[in-house]
Amino acid sequence: MTRAVAAQRRSLTGRALEVRSAVRQMDGALLISVALLSVFGALLVWSSTRTWAAGAPTGLINKHLLNLAIGWVLFGAVAMADARKLRSYAPLAYLAGVAGLVAVITPLGATVNGSHSWILLGGGFAFQPSEMAKPALILMLAMLLGRPVEGTDRPRGLDVLLSLVATSIPITLVLLQPDLGTTMVFCVIVVGVLVFSGLRKRWIALFTLVAAVGAVLVWSMDVLKPYQVERFTAFVDPSRDPRGAGYNSTQSLIAIGSGEVFGKGLFRGGQTMGRFVPEQHTDFIFTVAGEEFGFVGSIAVVILLGVVLLRGLRIARQCEDRFGMMVAAGIVCWLAFQTFINIGMTIGIMPITGLPLPFVSYGGTATFANMIAIGVLQAIHIRVRSFR
Repeated sequence: MTRAVAAQRRSLTGRALEVRSAVRQMDGALLISVALLSVFGALLVWSSTRTWAAGAPTGLINKHLLNLAIGWVLFGAVAMADARKLRSYAPLAYLAGVAGLVAVITPLGATVNGSHSWILLGGGFAFQPSEMAKPALILMLAMLLGRPVEGTDRPRGLDVLLSLVATSIPITLVLLQPDLGTTMVFCVIVVGVLVFSGLRKRWIALFTLVAAVGAVLVWSMDVLKPYQVERFTAFVDPSRDPRGAGYNSTQSLIAIGSGEVFGKGLFRGGQTMGRFVPEQHTDFIFTVAGEEFGFVGSIAVVILLGVVLLRGLRIARQCEDRFGMMVAAGIVCWLAFQTFINIGMTIGIMPITGLPLPFVSYGGTATFANMIAIGVLQAIHIRVRSFR
């Protein structure tokens, strides 16, 4: 018994040393930036929901804090994992992601804000499989494209074809919901991974042309819901229907502009307190930052997100393993595109697509997916440092 206890203690001590060593090898700038964004986002969610009906504000901020706690636990679990095993997990993660998307179009799915993309769990909680499908797709694409033709750094033609097929399945399932924003994210992910895989430029140009033709067909064949079409037309001229399709854009610009340089202060935003901007705790969370913290606060959010993206690119560049490099690049493409679209739609330079701001917006599944992505980046970074 004494020997067994001693062996167990030695095992626990060894594991603790491994964890401590892994923590020391993490990318500190990436970790701190995500932590600051999480804290800032929690403040913005609190501010944007505190004037709701009785019981709702406390419930939302508490749920958000719970989601953040779970997200950080997921981050730690993934970051401590052996990055070399991610390749073997890719097919399982992909199949799980597709299974979740299939479940949405069954009676298990529920419609929220016009999009049939949720599975209600009870107790006010819901699960959005399309968010978890993003990192799963990245792993699958990196696995397929990580085997170059012998003597070159370019992927095999068969693997490129398989990667397109693998992407078309979740895209089709998401279009059935319909969720145009997530569809765009999937397209950006596959293009980004293909570019970093070393694919010839003429093939990338051909795929881009095919994607453009597909977008035209989707538009002309009335695949999109009427409210989605109205969002695009309102983007061209929000003033044409300021109380209808252009309402979100108009109120968003008013809120951000009223914050001026230093903002009105936390909990003091008139647009935020009056809830003039719809979905201001999720898709339009950046308007709260603009109104209450002004230009300075908004730029701080942009800078922190920029640090996350730059550190992700640095991890991709330093990675000598093609699989790890493409995973890191895919994550950066995903987060960069979603950041640009979200901030762009709040300041009127992009159409409204319903994509949350990474690490800042209120959310459960999106928070989990984002933190898993950062955990994967850290796992790759730890592996690179350990190898060196």
